[in-house]
Amino acid sequence: MPDATALADAVRQSRISASALARAAIANIGTLDPALNAFTAVFAETAMADAAEIDRKIARGVDPGPLAGVPFAVKNLYDVAGVTTLAGSAVLRDAPPAARDATVVARLKTAGAVLVGANNMDEFAYGFTTQNAHYGPTHNPHDLDRSAGGSSGGSAAAVAAGIVPVSLGTDTNGSIRVPAGFCGIFGLKPTFRRLSRTGVYPFVHELDHVGPFARSVRDLALVYDLLQGPDADDPHLLGPVEPTLPGLETTVAGIRVGVLGGWFRESAEPVVLEAVDRVAAALAGGRTVTLPGVAEARAAAFCITAASGGAMRLDDLRKRPEALDPATRDRFFAGALLPASVLHKARRVRLAFRDRLRAVFEDCDILLAPVAPCPAPRLDQTTLTIGGHAVPLRPNIGIYTQPLSFAGPPIVTVPVDIPGQMPIGVQIVGAPWREDLVLRVAAMLERMGVAHVRPPAHVADAAG
Repeated sequence: MPDATALADAVRQSRISASALARAAIANIGTLDPALNAFTAVFAETAMADAAEIDRKIARGVDPGPLAGVPFAVKNLYDVAGVTTLAGSAVLRDAPPAARDATVVARLKTAGAVLVGANNMDEFAYGFTTQNAHYGPTHNPHDLDRSAGGSSGGSAAAVAAGIVPVSLGTDTNGSIRVPAGFCGIFGLKPTFRRLSRTGVYPFVHELDHVGPFARSVRDLALVYDLLQGPDADDPHLLGPVEPTLPGLETTVAGIRVGVLGGWFRESAEPVVLEAVDRVAAALAGGRTVTLPGVAEARAAAFCITAASGGAMRLDDLRKRPEALDPATRDRFFAGALLPASVLHKARRVRLAFRDRLRAVFEDCDILLAPVAPCPAPRLDQTTLTIGGHAVPLRPNIGIYTQPLSFAGPPIVTVPVDIPGQMPIGVQIVGAPWREDLVLRVAAMLERMGVAHVRPPAHVADAAG
């Protein structure tokens, strides 16, 4: 499937209809998703109705918007009017349907995009592998025996497989960056509080981010720009509206690159370090940078995550614990038992770690780090080796993403394609509110061929 920008241009110029694009996306779900399990709901009827309305606008000479007719999908914790928001859980199946779309979903529809479905995820966004006990695992389009990452695994897999050109996910501890890296596409975690979270089922109010997936940086920037803007229903929004698309083709000259060392290299497999070093070399080398307090920041993030999740699910833990995924339930139980003094200390650690990261940016413009210590693991893999010790895989895939999101800076995951390997994701980290810079760097790497989206073999096999 062409990228979103090309599709929208074709629709506006009547070279293809929005209805044809929606019909093709729905057909591709039917063909490809039985093997992927990236979707938990398909909105065929409303998608075709919305696409028909776009075609009518074009026939009347009305521009339907910059995403005219572009199919998209959303993680199933985004509210969609008339649909029950599941958040990957069975306990919400009987909840009333959403009264209206989430703010960012509505903004994409206003821009002419057509919503075709909701994507699979880890229960309540608490995980890194999208191995959902209620709805099944999402499979990686590059190797169906491997994880698509999580918790936004369905959203990433749908884009990587070419079912939709763009999708929306969320990132609390790495849930956009890990799936983007494992599935070999681009993903953006904006600065904390940059985009509206109205109508997005919460996991950790202090850490939740919303953001897009795409197969090109141009599409990523276009969608991000459309999601920006004030929202009267989200009083926590910060930062100005700053479009990034106009400056995307600008060459980044003289950029100061820091390659995060220590924690961010000690446990990584050689192929992961090779990907990071390729990006660093393309950006004229860079220098190794130490970020103090990473281990403490990750521990504090764990505490805040577990406690927030446990507090939100306290009623379910008391009345129907058997309805929760056992892996999620046990972490919620642990979080609910944490004393207030631990949370107070964890929040102090967060403030101190933010200051340390700001200090690093006094000498660097961007930082580079791996997304994960390994390529996408097998779905039956249960452990990961870190520091010479076998540790549980599912909570430890995010050892490089969790500390960084704890501080809230903007981060783009770029896919590095090493022949014979699964895709490898590299994080490009910017100072707060510098989405423009990390997207420009990602675009430059894409033009150089260093960041590259490889068509997955599963799609070619199914199409053939």
